[in-house]
Amino acid sequence: MAQHWQELIPIDRYLVTSSGLLHEYDRKVLTFLYQPLIGSTCLSLYMTLWAELDENRLWSESSTHHLLMNLLSVNLKDIHEARLKLEGIGLLKTYVKTDESGRSFIYEIHPPLNPEQFFLDGMLNIYLYRKIGKNHFSRLKRFFSIPKKPMEEDYLDVTRAFQDVFASATPGSLQYMQEHSEDLEAEPAQEFIGRSDQKPIQIDTSTFDFEMLMAGLNESLVPQKSLTKKVKEVVSNLAFLYGISPIEMKNFILGAINENDEIDIEDLRKGARDWYQFENYDQLPSLINRTQPAVHQVQLTEPKTQEEKLIRYYETTPPIVTFKELSGGVEPSVANLKILEEIMIKYKLPPGVVNVLIEVVLRKTDMKFTKNFVESIASHWARLKIKTVKDAMEAARKEERSFKESKKTGKATNKKPIRTEVLPDWFEENGKESVKDSKQDDPDLEAKKRSIEEKLKAFRK
Repeated sequence: MAQHWQELIPIDRYLVTSSGLLHEYDRKVLTFLYQPLIGSTCLSLYMTLWAELDENRLWSESSTHHLLMNLLSVNLKDIHEARLKLEGIGLLKTYVKTDESGRSFIYEIHPPLNPEQFFLDGMLNIYLYRKIGKNHFSRLKRFFSIPKKPMEEDYLDVTRAFQDVFASATPGSLQYMQEHSEDLEAEPAQEFIGRSDQKPIQIDTSTFDFEMLMAGLNESLVPQKSLTKKVKEVVSNLAFLYGISPIEMKNFILGAINENDEIDIEDLRKGARDWYQFENYDQLPSLINRTQPAVHQVQLTEPKTQEEKLIRYYETTPPIVTFKELSGGVEPSVANLKILEEIMIKYKLPPGVVNVLIEVVLRKTDMKFTKNFVESIASHWARLKIKTVKDAMEAARKEERSFKESKKTGKATNKKPIRTEVLPDWFEENGKESVKDSKQDDPDLEAKKRSIEEKLKAFRK
């Protein structure tokens, strides 16, 4: 992943445009529905870009990013990170051009979903529910809706149609239109001011293995025509939202198909949601950063040493991938995923720091991931306010040095090893090779190490 300074510098210029007119009502939608998901910095950036557009116009004047830094009182890294979040949630599109005069951007701000689209989205509404809780979520639904007033049965619809009120064109008017046809047509360079419906969040369907899903469904005699474009889009979203594999998705589809061989989308969503809540103790998924936030990344230059390469890898890899790689390709259990989610939320540890924690725990406990040991390290690092991969590695080294010194001096310690621990190579300072122990000849351990080394080689390409 490119660093922010490779993609953006203060003197880069930008223009702001809009895909459609923004209304005052959009401010309430952004403030109450989007802000809990993206944060105040993202909202401030969006509002600032919006303010740069003249009233009822679709283009701003050219400015530099240095102006944005002063207006928002934040650094360029924060602006870049906020921009990426706005892009990901569908509120911004970015275009860039590089020529001899430098680099320039066009920021196209998009209106938010309307309240009905948001609350029926199937993804954003679930993330919001998890973020703000049931009571406030219900309050917001009431805030953005009005009770339906039933139409009384004794009222008749007497509305006139267009043809009942207006007459058709006369021959004279048709001749007039032919004479002025060029004036009636829109010019190629013109674009009318308006607003189209915004599209909800959609995960790319290519990220889901539909071939594996169909292989399982064929055994159950489910016709391929049942997987319509709309169904595939919903399946991709649900797979991303709840972490559902193609094999597991088959069961939800079988439970949602009706007698006409059609898949009921609402039944499909409900089945996936109920399953996730059952597996995760009535919890819903939360919206978290997939990798280390740019503000907490320290490996900003091209890595040269093995330690720098490992830091870059941990800064750009999601914890679930790290866990799987260190486990020799074995998928983490539901219990393991719950522990990971809890420490990221409860102790507010960034993903890169969690990656270091995962390696320390798995190496020191013979590939076990016990909640008590994980939380003891996580709470300690949270108290130390550790936010970077480098600081986490140094904290682990310091703890190990303290433990070894305690053993040498014979001082009392609460940590009594019952076996020889396998420590990560980076525990040895200054890049020195770690001392071989009895565990190094373990073929399983060597296979796991080779797996991580192959991952790093692929990452460097």
